[in-house]
Amino acid sequence: MRSGWLLRDGGVVCALEMAESPAERGALRGRSGCEGALHVEGARSVHTAGMKFPIDVAFLSGDLTVLRVARLKPWRLSLGGRAARSAVKTEAGSLERWGVRVGDQLEVREVPNGAVSDGP
Repeated sequence: MRSGWLLRDGGVVCALEMAESPAERGALRGRSGCEGALHVEGARSVHTAGMKFPIDVAFLSGDLTVLRVARLKPWRLSLGGRAARSAVKTEAGSLERWGVRVGDQLEVREVPNGAVSDGP
């Protein structure tokens, strides 16, 4: 799993994990919470089967524009729509707290060697 930052307008929104394999797509499963967020490439839908906590999901276009935001309780499913190309998953309430809304242009910045420190 790669590490990095989720940015909006050049400012850091949160620390970010980036799923690199199908097994890592479900990285939040089994955890009791989430400090930052998980970016999943190729996700046009998200399910919360086996999750222990509700999550927020931001479905993103190919250029990382937020298309749709959903809150999912455990054992639910959400579709991002035809234009969705990836998803950012985080603990419920986080997207609202961070001010992430539909139409926002996000940026994913990878940290070399997975070393996440105080910011980019």
